[in-house]
Amino acid sequence: MLLPRSFFAALLAVAFSGAAQAASPIQDRADRFLSLVNASYQALSTVNNEAQWNADTDVTPAHDAAAETAGKAYAAFNGNPAVITEAKDLLTHRSELTDLTVRQLDHVLLNAAEGPMTNPKLVADRIAAETAQASVLNSFEFKLHGKPITANAIDDTLSSSTDLAERQAVWEASKESGKALKAGLINLRGLRNGVAQEMGYHDYFTLQVAAYGMTTDEMVRLNEDFMHVLQPLYLQLHTWVKYKLAEKYHQPVPKLIPAHWLDNRWAQNWTGIVDAASLDAYFKGRTPQFVIKSAEQFYTGLGFAPLPASFWVKSDLYPVPAGSTRKKNTHASCWHVDLNTDIRSLQSIEPNPEWFETAHHELGHGYYFMSYSRPEVPYLLRTGANPAFHEGFGELIALASSQVPYLKSLGVLPADFKPDERAFLLDNALGAGIPFMYWSSGVMTHWEADIYAHNLPADQWNARWWHYVREFQGVEPPAERGEEWCDAATKTHINDTPAYYYSYAIAEVFKHQLHAYIAKNILHQPPQSCNYANNQQVGDFLRSIMVKGATEDWRQVLKDATGEELSTEAMLAYYQPLMSWLQEQNKGRPIGWQ
Repeated sequence: MLLPRSFFAALLAVAFSGAAQAASPIQDRADRFLSLVNASYQALSTVNNEAQWNADTDVTPAHDAAAETAGKAYAAFNGNPAVITEAKDLLTHRSELTDLTVRQLDHVLLNAAEGPMTNPKLVADRIAAETAQASVLNSFEFKLHGKPITANAIDDTLSSSTDLAERQAVWEASKESGKALKAGLINLRGLRNGVAQEMGYHDYFTLQVAAYGMTTDEMVRLNEDFMHVLQPLYLQLHTWVKYKLAEKYHQPVPKLIPAHWLDNRWAQNWTGIVDAASLDAYFKGRTPQFVIKSAEQFYTGLGFAPLPASFWVKSDLYPVPAGSTRKKNTHASCWHVDLNTDIRSLQSIEPNPEWFETAHHELGHGYYFMSYSRPEVPYLLRTGANPAFHEGFGELIALASSQVPYLKSLGVLPADFKPDERAFLLDNALGAGIPFMYWSSGVMTHWEADIYAHNLPADQWNARWWHYVREFQGVEPPAERGEEWCDAATKTHINDTPAYYYSYAIAEVFKHQLHAYIAKNILHQPPQSCNYANNQQVGDFLRSIMVKGATEDWRQVLKDATGEELSTEAMLAYYQPLMSWLQEQNKGRPIGWQ
């Protein structure tokens, strides 16, 4: 049930009556306001997150309805006109307020912009549409030749099959969800832009990048700068990969890499190509429980506390058992349900290298939650210094978990294992490294900027998507894709975490800067083969950043931690040992696809 505007106005009047009578300074007024807002925000966040969790882990009409109701109550408080008016008025006295107060008030307005109740119908329509879209996404049943196939089975086939006809069929099956999701996404584009415009933002993309203190154009340019710096290496990798894959599939070397030649459904990483770096055999006989417990052990070895006991009770960590009718979101995530101690993860863990890294990544979010959940950090600021910091910590530990010395210390690799160091570095570059930047900074960022900031007509969405896939990634579909498809919408984030993917690109840059600092200044080891395991000093360094949450500007946090501005220099240096080898391998070959 939506609470009336007068209810919140009355609460604010009571809260401020004493301050008004005593002619208290503006800081006291702000403190009283924020005390009320923080308490209400935490309570409503808990209810909303619990409802959304249930809807994601058990897709039923009842859970969808509960999630919609909770979402409306959450929006009713965050977007209440009385809350918006008071926050805006207090911010006109910005110079008289502490920095921590200003940061909280800014977050009040950012939260309000997701559901401004100055237009209740618009907000209600958006919440209903988001709920319906999530239900379609989470309950979608993929089919291959008319028979159900799970998302994990799609990925397994793409990672193992060498039959191009089979690969194309399963790749095309993976795109069927986009057709089902397109109408809902068209509707959501208008509603998301609508709520942003209600609060004075040009569009929804602009609202999202405001969390970085940037404009849409600045964010797009930043991501283009990332790609420009990394382009020479990317072109060498692209050339080497297409020759390698043409050999594997006994095909002529193409200009653009056919999408179904790659193991990942979106070509966002190019794993499974470097045989000498394959670790699949070493995970045989392991259990999913080993994977998640190893991830926790990584963090406790750095001096972090164990996960709360409730994590193991409330999380949903493993695939739905065969024969079960329950459906859940198959995209891994970590949740801070009550903005305090209730931390959970949604995964579908299987004992393989991909899920091993994913589990380490997701717990990075969990330990970030735990680090800043302390009295000095108000509930409104219990989030990352920016969204990329959350992803960056997860990716940093995923990178550390893939290093050979750590895998030896766990017993995953035998003590006498002698790695082909170039092969491991190449595999890393093709996995979470360089191609991912052209997917995230290129395709995802530009396409979402087009649909939200530039209002690209929906009958051009798929063509624009594949234009960017070709332009930035050098990849093309196995056959033409018409506008009846919406291949962008097959990516979970396009639906439920919109206008966000540049955060993953920034996270990659951030992660490499932290990793370079740790390798050089704490471990005194080469960044390509260093071992964080059981090093308390590494844990202390990471905690010194994590404990701040969003209480300080992210640029200053990064500068204080590393002495540097955001830069791709560390990322380029990490993979630089590959460059001369790739140039030698590609001698005489046309480089790139233009």
